[in-house]
Amino acid sequence: MGLPVWRTSAFAFADAAEHAGLASGHVANPTAEAFAAGLAALEGAGLDGDPVEGEAFGSGMAAVTAVFLAFARSGAHVVAPSSMYGGTRDLLTGTLGRFGVDTTFADLGDADAVRAAMRPATRLVWAETLGASGLEVPDLPLLAELAHEAGALLVADSTLATPVVCRPLEHGADLVVHAASTFIGGHGDATGGAVIGRPEPLEAVRRVRSETGSVLAPDEAFLLRRGLETLPVRVRRQCDTANLFAAAVAGHPGVRAVDYPGLPGHPGHELARRLFTAGPEGTRFGAVVTVTPHGGRDAGPALVDALRLPLVAASLGGTHTTVAHVASTTHPRLDEAAVRFSIGLEDVDDLVRDVTEALDTIGRALGSAAPPSPRPPAQTRLAAEPH
Repeated sequence: MGLPVWRTSAFAFADAAEHAGLASGHVANPTAEAFAAGLAALEGAGLDGDPVEGEAFGSGMAAVTAVFLAFARSGAHVVAPSSMYGGTRDLLTGTLGRFGVDTTFADLGDADAVRAAMRPATRLVWAETLGASGLEVPDLPLLAELAHEAGALLVADSTLATPVVCRPLEHGADLVVHAASTFIGGHGDATGGAVIGRPEPLEAVRRVRSETGSVLAPDEAFLLRRGLETLPVRVRRQCDTANLFAAAVAGHPGVRAVDYPGLPGHPGHELARRLFTAGPEGTRFGAVVTVTPHGGRDAGPALVDALRLPLVAASLGGTHTTVAHVASTTHPRLDEAAVRFSIGLEDVDDLVRDVTEALDTIGRALGSAAPPSPRPPAQTRLAAEPH
């Protein structure tokens, strides 16, 4: 029943012919291949038999880097979201920029802005299924159309969504990237990444993995593959809790804003309802919620310190809720007071009670909590209602 762990760095062959037919043996491992195949099956579940394959990497950034190295040589151009994961942005403006890759950062929610950003040298349009900074929801079918018209590929980083929330290949993306250390693994005990797609574009990524030696260790692959078995159950529960949590916290007088696509007032709410997976419990909007308290920059770290249940960590997607003041850690371009919650498997009432008490505490400590801006009643309506 359990997946074997092939703890070996090289394989012996029966004869020269078998060796020649499996020449990639020195950079492949059956346990890592099983993990990649399992994730590919989830991402390709709705493609009516179209072949979908996966490549496993030692980290999420290794997977991201492999995609850019595969398609963005010197002189190439990339279109990326103005608000995106800091590590990918740093790669584009740093190492890849020094090697002659040019990037235009654009509002991917504005079709005219995307068209204006495209160039004859554009090779990739990079999107995040759920924006790592502001939880933006991109119009994947439109981006796929614009990218393909320009002869470029659409690549979706779907780390925050997972195939339980959205499967970008079904909406026109050519490749999907995951930092598997987060929701895919789900327990904060393994590091890895993956690129999923149809065989033709994935072949170029496979060559880069082989040439750079960016392999996933077998023990890590075992843990990540095991995470796939509970992924649907975990993420559905986390999404349900995040829906309820966001709706409850949005009504607190100490909160200036709550960013979560499940709230009807979120700019990406209607688009998410069209693109994201729905079940009996309603549309799944992900398990990350950003809360911005009143009180300026000092209120963000103060809220983090006043909480008791969440773990203070940059990581996300695990069974325990984690919290981070993002402007001072992972996303310096976000609102300076914003606090990111990655919802785990705790009881929602316990989480809401904890954050409510923490907000009350920092409101007293900072002297006053400004009243929230008037909201329409729909803004704080229970976001988990079936659609």
